[in-house]
Amino acid sequence: MVSVKEQMDLLLKGCVDVVRPEDLEARLAQAQGEGRGLVVKVGFDPSAPDLHLGHTVVIRKMRHFQLLGHRVVFLIGDFTGMIGDPTGKKATRPQLSREQVLANAETYKRQIFKLLDAQETVVEFNSRWLAALTSEDWIRLTAKVTVAQMLERDDFAKRLAAGQPIALHELLYPVAQAYDSVALRADVELGGTDQLFNLLVGRDLMEKVGLPPQIVMTLPLLPGLDGVEKMSKSLGNYVAVEDPPEEMFGKLMSISDELMWLYWELLTDLSPGDLATLKERVQAGGEHPMEVKFQLARAITRDFHGEAAAKAAEEHFRRVHQRREVPEEVQEVTLPAGQTQLLSKLLVASGLASSHAEARRLITQGGVRLDGQTVADPFLALPCAAGSEVLVQVGKRRFARWRFASPGGPAAPAGGASS
Repeated sequence: MVSVKEQMDLLLKGCVDVVRPEDLEARLAQAQGEGRGLVVKVGFDPSAPDLHLGHTVVIRKMRHFQLLGHRVVFLIGDFTGMIGDPTGKKATRPQLSREQVLANAETYKRQIFKLLDAQETVVEFNSRWLAALTSEDWIRLTAKVTVAQMLERDDFAKRLAAGQPIALHELLYPVAQAYDSVALRADVELGGTDQLFNLLVGRDLMEKVGLPPQIVMTLPLLPGLDGVEKMSKSLGNYVAVEDPPEEMFGKLMSISDELMWLYWELLTDLSPGDLATLKERVQAGGEHPMEVKFQLARAITRDFHGEAAAKAAEEHFRRVHQRREVPEEVQEVTLPAGQTQLLSKLLVASGLASSHAEARRLITQGGVRLDGQTVADPFLALPCAAGSEVLVQVGKRRFARWRFASPGGPAAPAGGASS
């Protein structure tokens, strides 16, 4: 049996806010004495279909509770998702249709079970109780929360001061999320640091209806690959949960040595003691930071793709980036033969650049190699004789073999791969 102290060490790892640690310790001891687990709630509004590693910081903490025998509830906010969480927003979020919400929810379920035990995870939809509330129920519920309490939210206060509109349904969002905790009789609720206000409203509401208040635990918002901005798909500094193994491994190897330690803390199950020991070995020169980064990339890739895929991804990275060899599989693209064509135009035509401006920028920055040689002229015209081939590399990880063919001639299928 894992002691309460050992549980606390793992559960507090990486947390920012814990309201309150002594409550968590007492409730863990009580649950252990009664031979049961705590009810641990995490809510996700399915506003977008794809999860990235930033989302998994909270999911991994769910996994820690699950490994210790607690009852983890993955709550899909199909009802609140149609409102849209106003947290951090400067304007009212567009409301999603129920069809959009449910479609996104299905992709969430597929992705979370890469980390969580599908058999041991309780998946709930908050429409089960929120949609059942009558008008009278809502009036009685909202009577327990004050307008002044809602305006303590930093984003609401700023919008009000700036004269920006706040829709009434946005004020209902924290109340609805709080009622989720009441309906589930949650012992613990997890969320990002930006969710602290909403989680505390849940704690307050539980007390007002006569339930033991939930323990609130927040996790950091994960910095993206640039180490500066929060991980975000729109900023391009993200690693998607469903990125292919080689791409995931390569992205993780691109982070700084400094950022590596935060990723170790938030994106792996390494204990605080083992992490401290690993840091000490690196600082003492007993282990090279690059090899420790390989261990990190392998551990994270393994979690999402399995041991074999992680090993193959590491071998691919070492072959292509350390030994400068060509990967075993290279995208083959057939292009029309002719006299000469601008390299920038060919990069766009084969999908290696999104525009001529981007293609020229890549070339100017030394990011394009032809048959192993870096090119620097953004206006280079490339001979395109029928039957000729060129191996193209863009950046560190993208390869393609261009084959030039006359109309009607033999051609390899565009976008295919060969070994």
